[in-house]
Amino acid sequence: MTPEQIARQFIDRMLVEAGWVIQDVKALNFSANVGVAVREYPTDSGPADYVLFIDRKPVGIIEAKPEGTILTPVEEQSGRYAVSKLKWQKDHQPLRFIYESTGTETHFTDNSDPAPRAREVFSFHRPETLKNLGRQGIALRQRLQQFPELDTRNLRECQIKAITNLETSFGKNQPRALVQMATGSGKTFTAITATYRLLKYAKAHRVLFLVDTRNLGEQAEQEFQAFTPNDDPRKFTELYNVQRLRSSFVDPSAQVCISTIQRLYSALRGEEIDESAEETSLNETKTTPVSREVVYNSKIPIETFDFIIIDEAHRSIYNEWKKVLDYFDAFLIGLTATPDNRTFGFFNRNVVSEYTYERAVADGVNVPFDIYSIETEITKNGAVVKAGEWIDRRDRQTRRKRWEQLDETTAYTGTTLDRDVVNPDQIRTVIKTFHDKLPEIFPHRKEIPKTLIFAKSDFHADDIIKTVREVFGEGNEFCRKVTYSVGKNGGEKPSEVLTQFRNDYNPRIAVTVDMIATGTDVKAIECLLFMRDVKSRSYFEQMKGRGTRTMAADDLRKVTPSAVGNKTHFVLVDAVGVSKSVKTDSRPLERKPGVSLKDLLWNVAVGGDTSEDTLTSLANRLTRLEKQLSPPERNRLTTASGGKTINQVVNELLDAYNPDKIEERAGQLQAQSGGDITPETLEEAREELIREASSVFDNPDYRNLIESIRRDHEQLIDVVNLDTVVAAGWDTSMTEKAGTIIQDFKTYLEEHRDQITALQIFYNQPNRRRELTYRMIEEVVEKLKADRPTLAPLAVWKAYEALEKVNGNQPKNELIALVSLIRRVLEIDPELTAYDLTVNRNFQNWVFRQQAGALKFTEEQMDWLRMMKDTVARSIHVDRDVFDYSPFVERGGLGKLWNLFGERTFPLIEELNEYLAA
Repeated sequence: MTPEQIARQFIDRMLVEAGWVIQDVKALNFSANVGVAVREYPTDSGPADYVLFIDRKPVGIIEAKPEGTILTPVEEQSGRYAVSKLKWQKDHQPLRFIYESTGTETHFTDNSDPAPRAREVFSFHRPETLKNLGRQGIALRQRLQQFPELDTRNLRECQIKAITNLETSFGKNQPRALVQMATGSGKTFTAITATYRLLKYAKAHRVLFLVDTRNLGEQAEQEFQAFTPNDDPRKFTELYNVQRLRSSFVDPSAQVCISTIQRLYSALRGEEIDESAEETSLNETKTTPVSREVVYNSKIPIETFDFIIIDEAHRSIYNEWKKVLDYFDAFLIGLTATPDNRTFGFFNRNVVSEYTYERAVADGVNVPFDIYSIETEITKNGAVVKAGEWIDRRDRQTRRKRWEQLDETTAYTGTTLDRDVVNPDQIRTVIKTFHDKLPEIFPHRKEIPKTLIFAKSDFHADDIIKTVREVFGEGNEFCRKVTYSVGKNGGEKPSEVLTQFRNDYNPRIAVTVDMIATGTDVKAIECLLFMRDVKSRSYFEQMKGRGTRTMAADDLRKVTPSAVGNKTHFVLVDAVGVSKSVKTDSRPLERKPGVSLKDLLWNVAVGGDTSEDTLTSLANRLTRLEKQLSPPERNRLTTASGGKTINQVVNELLDAYNPDKIEERAGQLQAQSGGDITPETLEEAREELIREASSVFDNPDYRNLIESIRRDHEQLIDVVNLDTVVAAGWDTSMTEKAGTIIQDFKTYLEEHRDQITALQIFYNQPNRRRELTYRMIEEVVEKLKADRPTLAPLAVWKAYEALEKVNGNQPKNELIALVSLIRRVLEIDPELTAYDLTVNRNFQNWVFRQQAGALKFTEEQMDWLRMMKDTVARSIHVDRDVFDYSPFVERGGLGKLWNLFGERTFPLIEELNEYLAA
């Protein structure tokens, strides 16, 4: 059988799975099915591999090639068949749907797209889908270019930008887009608004909102239910059907489907899901699902969703979970506050919105935070328990204690606390210190501010809760646990406890491990107490985000009666050095990135290196290799290993240093000899697991086969290191030219410093910068361009970009560019800085200074102050006349401003002009 015949076998199977009937030309029977794929159909360009017919009419073509063929050059051949005349067909029309396939890789082009472009698809579309696409007339990607103007009411500037840029990205047929918005700035509201517009204006068939925990799915469902669009008084769920997946059934009438990625993975596999898999964030899941291929599922075909919105995208797009995203033929939209390099790489660096925490604080969307450290001796240095001391031992699972005399001296460090060793006094010391210092941390408060404590484990959380209640002298309702284990034994559900924490006076303190560490909105939280360290930078930022939400004074007083004014900040109480510890962008299995797979294999087999780093790295490499294997290669490896699949080998490598597996094996060993588990037994168990995991690599045939297959398959795709432009185009003389332009610009300003009003102010009377007007700067630009056209502000800006770091994007107009350039020449700014960044920074400092005293701005006042700030950023100066124009006049103009600020109005305008121009 030739390679092409093998490929056609795979293609035939894929077509049948997708609902097509395959026929030969000599046995044509169009009545057999709505969709018929005809092999070797004659055309005036020769026989086409497959022609697709729907209701007897030709609609598409498939060009089949052997596995390993690069398909891009094949597009010319398939395109030629698509426009060829088909034998026996009266009407000659170019075929709309074009596929190229090897059976393992398939490309698809819809010729009705504005700029038809091939994209990789998991399998073929169903006949009913292509039939519906034909009925629609205008293709989806054409409709994505026809969005009406966005109604910006009730939307923040960052949300407007995200939605507008996202729709621009859709219009350009960008398959992936990333929305980066700070925690608390309204990512979900933004996503729902975008979803509404996709359904209403682009006529999208169905949108998937993908989360990684059931808790986030429930929260997303509530937000869809609460959403009312600007142009319709009805709720979203009155307009469109929203389904949250509780099984593998996708309701055909649902326009929005909410699901955990874990449930969808199981559904595609046709398997029942372990409900507990939806309870733990992927950020905290220590293992990925056993590596299994996602297979075609006719109940959930690849075209089920037109768009997939991925919540918390920084953790939902990797490892085995990525297979779910690769399965669907859909646009991918990522939502995250904390992307890392892998996130940027996955979304092709198509970042449609960048709204950072710092910017959100400056805009008053988020609150800033302070750090209060608590450091104890044992937390820092650990301790030693001497032999002969009487101590408690507690079983991890049963919690049963026994009192015994320690037979050997045991030393432990702060990092092993609450894992191998529990020191109740260490917990008590931290909690008591927190209790005693609260008047210092939150002066003038009569009750404890709403506080969230991060614990290391469920057991650690229980120990903390017990201690908190004792130290504070309070009852059960004062401090509650909010973890996924809550409610499993008949108690309140985690969501019920969370609702109480959010809305009621009690609990004052909640303890969690990871359930509400990310994505969960509890605005009333004013204090985060870290009793666990975190090594992931993005996860730490997510955890901090639990405190960043703003809250109006009236709402805050409902749960914290003695609070005065709006929520202005939160306090991060660091009891473990989490704010100082080294963070990484992820939690990789890879521990030895500089060591090749071949060397890892030899280190284990010959060098006897069975350290955790080596075995974990080897497991990581084999996992990556497994994803590329063909069935025959898997069988060869299983045979060479003596019957172990590569997944079994990987799991054994990871289990060798898994504390739970070591304890389980130690229990088996001790059961044989009787008595209790001792440190010696644990060590024996660990060594036994290591021997079992590494023994397979003693076989040289197995090692050589792995290396041989790796060489055949390996092609590194680096999505971690992002590229930057070092040089492009012009020769080195351009650097000299840029230096000349900058020097000429400086000389011109110096020569005219006494002749032009704006320059007089900058050079001689800097205290008068508040008096600068748009017209004054315009005068400088006009004279500069008349005298020295080569020194136009944007040209000088480009010269600076060639020679030094520039802070911010190029300004939108020359006048704003000129202000930034003058500030750089006079060294007001140490580096060239976009003026809007300067204004935003000064505005943030001004607001903080104002609100640090008795003055507290209302949300409406802040809206007007931000509008004035934006006016300064684009027009240099705010004067009374601007209030007769947009955006002020629509909201009441100068009269409304006076109603808000009274006699402070005009002094406030002058103060803003002065402070923002500083």
